[in-house]
Amino acid sequence: MHDDSVSPLPSDTRFTGLRRRGFLAATGAASLGALSLAGCGGSGDGGDPEAGGTPQRGGRLRAAFAGGGAGETLDPHRANLFADAARAKALFDKLADHGPDLAARPRLAERWEPNRTLDRWQVTLREAAFHDGRPVTAEDVLHSYRRIADPREAFRAKASLEPIDLEASRATGRRSVEFVLKRPTAEFPNVLASFGAYIVPAHADDFDRDPVGSGPFRFVSFTPGRSAVFRRYDDHWDGAPYLDEIEFVVANEESARVNALLGGQVEYAHELNPTTARAHEGRGQIDIVRLRNSAMQAFCMKTDRPPFDDVRVRRAFFLIADRKELVDAALAGAGETGNDLFGKGYEYYADGLPQREQDLEQARFLLRQAGAEDLRVTLDTSAVAAGFTEAASVFRDQAKRAGVTVDVRMGSKDSYWSDILDGGTLCCYRSGAMPIEAHISQRLLTDSTTNATHWRHRDFDALYRQAQSTRETKERAAVYERMQRRLYAEGGFLVWGFADWIIGTARTVRGVEANAPANTLDWARFDKVWLA
Repeated sequence: MHDDSVSPLPSDTRFTGLRRRGFLAATGAASLGALSLAGCGGSGDGGDPEAGGTPQRGGRLRAAFAGGGAGETLDPHRANLFADAARAKALFDKLADHGPDLAARPRLAERWEPNRTLDRWQVTLREAAFHDGRPVTAEDVLHSYRRIADPREAFRAKASLEPIDLEASRATGRRSVEFVLKRPTAEFPNVLASFGAYIVPAHADDFDRDPVGSGPFRFVSFTPGRSAVFRRYDDHWDGAPYLDEIEFVVANEESARVNALLGGQVEYAHELNPTTARAHEGRGQIDIVRLRNSAMQAFCMKTDRPPFDDVRVRRAFFLIADRKELVDAALAGAGETGNDLFGKGYEYYADGLPQREQDLEQARFLLRQAGAEDLRVTLDTSAVAAGFTEAASVFRDQAKRAGVTVDVRMGSKDSYWSDILDGGTLCCYRSGAMPIEAHISQRLLTDSTTNATHWRHRDFDALYRQAQSTRETKERAAVYERMQRRLYAEGGFLVWGFADWIIGTARTVRGVEANAPANTLDWARFDKVWLA
């Protein structure tokens, strides 16, 4: 269900954010955990399951996600996994969020307006209240952004908020903020919609025992690595949720999530694999929701250490990959091939670059040039995400045909994502829905906090700042294309495919939006879901 109640944007829509030409999604993670099960209610038949029926109030929906173990937190600025993001969305809100077209849509911000030079933006807040009854104010917004930008922390949204001069920015009223920018930024609304840029009350610090947000649900209980229970917030600015309660339960194994769904222990199972979906689709037991070609699948090469500090080795690995074989084998054909760039179908995507094909002879030549004819490398993978272990096995066999020995190392589902961020040299990786400029700011700048490839080039950073400051869309697109051409030639992401993202629900669940890439506004939108 779309959020149709938000206020319209200012009439000058040139600055409302990126638009998508295609449909993608997903970034995420997993871990070990256990199901915490509870009862569920609901009333009425809800009408035709396919039509959705009339929304009804009541009941508890139990949603199974892969989690992050005992170290999980409800601190929304530390959200990294899908489970983190879904819980954060239930408890908190942002000034803006990305719609299915990846354009920024207002949330706590009622509107935004730039000055003529694009280096000052006035943001007006809507009337909204935190769960303790206090109004959401400009001071809360500034506090939240300054907390994210704390140099002692590594909050994910920090790189995205970098264009803001938070010392110069100020409250111009109880519900108005003037953001002063370090440079003209044409797409500033995307900053407001950044992953993890949630608004918290000023001086809030106890997020795991008594978190107070302005989201559609309020806190009841939380056991890290097991369960979180939230209750409907009746005074939410966008209207009260239909559900009485939402319980997030941790089930790290896909089979556990499926069995819990089939057994009636949960009503929503996040991230099913294609084989499971095919086995149950149309059988009448559960409903399958497919987000087509949504999750970027890649191998991540650390560009700052041997052997991948040599660009010839990275180029050789680009040529070793048979992308179609990887999609067919690792994704059971439920996806399409990639071309070593993020954001296929998004605005600014460099779709004019030739599709890269396997060329083992040229790969061997490049390896000989680099003095790496008998290269042996460890590939980190885990059952943390669908297709990871299968992709590792397929690529190991492909590399062998180029004279490269790939040793596959299985990682812990609890710690895989944190382990691979700085450790190892080569790993399985996936990424999710966000504008291309956000992907760059969070993962490819020298100071990005989730820079998994360790791609650090100041001239590349300068091009990003140039793109941000370029008013005209066509000229801005040309700068982004230059950046992508460089990544295509020498970057650290070997993007081999884009997978369908698959969710399973009980037949009693209504209101799950299919056109909702993960990490966008309508994904995991449990305030708009109801039980028949």
